[in-house]
Amino acid sequence: MTRHDQETGRPARPPRDHHGAIHAECGAAHTASAELSGFEAHLAELSGLIAPCFSRRDLRSNASAYILGLLCPGTAGNCWSRAQAAGHSRPHRLQHLLSGAVWDEDEVRDAVRSFVACHLGEGGVLIFDETGDLKKGTATAGAGRQYTGTAGRIENAVVAVYATYATPLGHALIDRELHVQKEWFADPERMAKAGFEPDHAFATKPQLAKTQAERALEAGLAPAWATGDEVYGRSSELRALFEARGIGYVFAVGCDFQLTTSGHRKMRADQALHLVEPHGWNRRSAGAGSKGPRHYDWARFATASHRHQLLIRRSISTGELAYYLAFVPDHYVCSLTDLVKAAGARWAVEDDFQDAKQAVGLDGTQVRAYRAWKRHVTLVMAAYALLAVTAAKARAAHPAPVLPENDEQHAPEDCGMIALTVPELQRLLPVLLPEHNHGRTDRSVCLAWSTWRRRHQARARWHHYRRRYALIA
Repeated sequence: MTRHDQETGRPARPPRDHHGAIHAECGAAHTASAELSGFEAHLAELSGLIAPCFSRRDLRSNASAYILGLLCPGTAGNCWSRAQAAGHSRPHRLQHLLSGAVWDEDEVRDAVRSFVACHLGEGGVLIFDETGDLKKGTATAGAGRQYTGTAGRIENAVVAVYATYATPLGHALIDRELHVQKEWFADPERMAKAGFEPDHAFATKPQLAKTQAERALEAGLAPAWATGDEVYGRSSELRALFEARGIGYVFAVGCDFQLTTSGHRKMRADQALHLVEPHGWNRRSAGAGSKGPRHYDWARFATASHRHQLLIRRSISTGELAYYLAFVPDHYVCSLTDLVKAAGARWAVEDDFQDAKQAVGLDGTQVRAYRAWKRHVTLVMAAYALLAVTAAKARAAHPAPVLPENDEQHAPEDCGMIALTVPELQRLLPVLLPEHNHGRTDRSVCLAWSTWRRRHQARARWHHYRRRYALIA
């Protein structure tokens, strides 16, 4: 907002270029409007899928209101603001939906997974990871001092394991489960107060991931690969599940992971590093990032099993090393590039965590009981799946922005627009949900700002890519 706008209180207008013309011309605004046309259809489809999970009409209405409240930009992490955003006069109905109403949140989870799989297609990657939500008290289900990547250290937090399904079209969360530390199970009274059933059993993070994988596969999900970080790569049970199903995987493993080479030598993963010849490294991209291709140097080794390989990844800039165990079923035909792409797909779950927390409040809940937590997170997954699928469909039809081919190119006059993203889609929700807009946002202004942002981001991406090419030259 300019100083004049601040003094007069008038709405700020989209920035203008040096000719004084607004970037969001009519043609671009029509493009943005066309990209959003599938949102209402996806909303109706998802609502139809989850409707049978509720036996009463009022519960279905409250669940829809909760999802719409999550979708509205700027809602805080409680039922008060979400009820207000959904048009309710009080928060009681949404609070009852989480804590006292009778409905099966696992059925809603299954419906969300079906919705995601239907639109993103087969042959994707099943990804496992955990994320945490910092807490100050000890009464919240699963709360305790534990390491969480959210803080990067040991903090008092609740940590949950999630599964993401990713294909070239897009990615979204499809499963969740709370990780409960062993100390909780030594205090049955505390468990009961937190809402856990008497038969709730302790499970490690890899065991939770294995249960999620079994649910997804039994439901008909058909991934080509599975991946995860060291927490999941060290689990022989999780790896054995995918091997038995004939599904390939590329799991990160620790430097002390034990393997037997094709020459029948037993060694740690980091000892194999000394066997790499000077010209044995291959530069490959693990996928496109927001600031350019994620290039690393890679080396691979055959093991005593013809279906297992060890991959070593070396950072071009820092030399940092990472190790991966790959399983390639007999019916797969794949190259090092394919294995690298499967390993690089793991970043999709990080994007899901970031977008789901910022857009739909994955970590924005003030509930304490276990069932209320599950219900909130499940409805968050539904709201996020709606955004992710709509953005994926728009991205598939969107012309790619101009990108450099080397670090010597000069930026063109017009770099185009980036494809629709989840955060950008949420900013456009006042256009998509006029009944919750109440005249606060003009449609043309909203589309004009969106077009300007996406053009600006396309130009910024062009320069990021050129800088990345300079680093890997």
